[in-house]
Amino acid sequence: MSIKAELLEAIAGKNRGLLANEMDKVKVLSAIQHLEDHNPTPEPLQAKELLEGNWRLLYTTSKSILGLDRFPLFTLGQIYQCIRTTNAKIYNVAEVSGLPWLEGVVSVAARFEPVSERRINVIFERSIIGLQRLLGYTSPSKFIEELEQGNKFLPLDFSIENREQKGWLDITYLDEDMRVGRGNEGNVFILSKE
Repeated sequence: MSIKAELLEAIAGKNRGLLANEMDKVKVLSAIQHLEDHNPTPEPLQAKELLEGNWRLLYTTSKSILGLDRFPLFTLGQIYQCIRTTNAKIYNVAEVSGLPWLEGVVSVAARFEPVSERRINVIFERSIIGLQRLLGYTSPSKFIEELEQGNKFLPLDFSIENREQKGWLDITYLDEDMRVGRGNEGNVFILSKE
């Protein structure tokens, strides 16, 4: 079995981390470390063609992301991190399902600054929360196109001005269809390229 297959097996059935118990988390972290030891892209920020695109979250330990599933009557849908290397932007987009006609989107836009061959500082700039129907949301790509054109979305579209709203991310594994990152709060992220 390949190293990637071992990691994918470790996260299978864990619903992006929502269903992972402590033993599962230990197994996943071990599989991540094993995969990181075989990173084919030691300088991921130089591999813009690999980094660019829409990435779907497969697994995380981030409580802030997984906490989106805690709202009554709502279920966390797909989560994407979309990277646009040409303008150094990251768009996090979480789809939320609920009652009919009440499907939502939670999104955060940020810019990033490379600080090493694998670490970026992330500066959060904008947050958008709303119903998919009211926002005209059909896909992450189309939504990001609207954001990049400067469109404002009502009712909850606001700038993030607080200087404390930043962090960093190490890209510890990158190939043509998988990315692994470790964040400043000790969180891990496993993503698959769409």
